[in-house]
Amino acid sequence: MKSLVLLLVAGFLSVAAPFAVADPVPPGPGEYISIVGGVSLHIWEKWKAAPHDGWWMNFVRAARIRLNEIQETNPTADVTWLVYRPAYQARGAQDGRDYISDIRSVQAAFKIRLIFFDRPSEVIEYLNSGKDRRSTPICDLEYFGHSNKACWMYDYSSNIDSASKAWLHEKDLAQIKRGIFARNAFVKSWGCHSGESFSKKFASATGGKMIGAKGKTQYMDEELPILSTAGGYWVR
Repeated sequence: MKSLVLLLVAGFLSVAAPFAVADPVPPGPGEYISIVGGVSLHIWEKWKAAPHDGWWMNFVRAARIRLNEIQETNPTADVTWLVYRPAYQARGAQDGRDYISDIRSVQAAFKIRLIFFDRPSEVIEYLNSGKDRRSTPICDLEYFGHSNKACWMYDYSSNIDSASKAWLHEKDLAQIKRGIFARNAFVKSWGCHSGESFSKKFASATGGKMIGAKGKTQYMDEELPILSTAGGYWVR
């Protein structure tokens, strides 16, 4: 009888316990776009109790993990990375290493399209007209980088301590054309706080529903970013 009770309790716990649901990979057709923001510099971060971006690959690694998921599900996926070049040039100069070449190695190894951008406007230009969106809509759009509730910050703590000069603000989202996304496209911001305002404004401006975090996220070495705020959650 005791064994039966234990078995029933174990069964209940396995059903009731929270579990992680893998993020879907849309089947296409369409283009899979990852936007990779820049990492910070030690000159600004080293004095902080919790400095950002101890590892230069903070965002590149997360995008690489997601790339693996996409290519495992759809080996012929049309994948494009948009990477903010100035931040990786600055970090490379600080660390004495050519990180641009390191990022290019991902392109060579995994046969993806790699585009470095220097101005935030280039991201909007590519989303709108990088390809003919009538024949190649965007079926997957994901952002890996620093963010707050109102914007994606491509150069957080790279030019200015704890601030940004290159961003995509929610007020700029109206520049993104409606109709460029595939039906049921998967759109997600992996940065902090995007679910508190940015994702709603994105949906209003573009018609695409974006998943964003309520609270902070933590970038990991061997898995996609996780929620790090107690009580935080993902919202669409």
